[in-house]
Amino acid sequence: MRKKTIEDYVELLWSLQEGRKRVHTNDVASVLGINPASVTEIFQKLSDEGYINYEKYGGVILTKKGKDLAVKTRYKHESLKEFLILLGVDKEIAEHDACEMEHILHKDTMETIVKFVEVIKNCGVTPFWLNRLKEYVKTGKLSNCPKELTDICLRYSKN
Repeated sequence: MRKKTIEDYVELLWSLQEGRKRVHTNDVASVLGINPASVTEIFQKLSDEGYINYEKYGGVILTKKGKDLAVKTRYKHESLKEFLILLGVDKEIAEHDACEMEHILHKDTMETIVKFVEVIKNCGVTPFWLNRLKEYVKTGKLSNCPKELTDICLRYSKN
């Protein structure tokens, strides 16, 4: 089974499982708009690989292995979405792209993006350069950096 498929399913199961004990085939089928028989087949494969406990007609529950993967995948997804939104990408597009990117980025790249988002969130204010980028993304017009800001950047780049 492909890594992307596994991650997508355990992430979905984790979100559906919140507040309830078991997730049933029809729950997943209705969310994804697919045939319940296809979901049953996926459940069997996820069970064989240790991500879920599956009881025919009784639904599924994530195992520790499944929960761990779901939490990790959701964290990557949210960090990527936040990163893209910080860059000025529309929220719906960021949501879609994060879902694709979370499966393909190298671990080191993902860790760097997570750290970038954490640094920005820890600033308390949006850095001026990020506001300039958002404006450029929005308008297509890149303004000159004010001299005072260039001086600040030069001063801090020497450290």
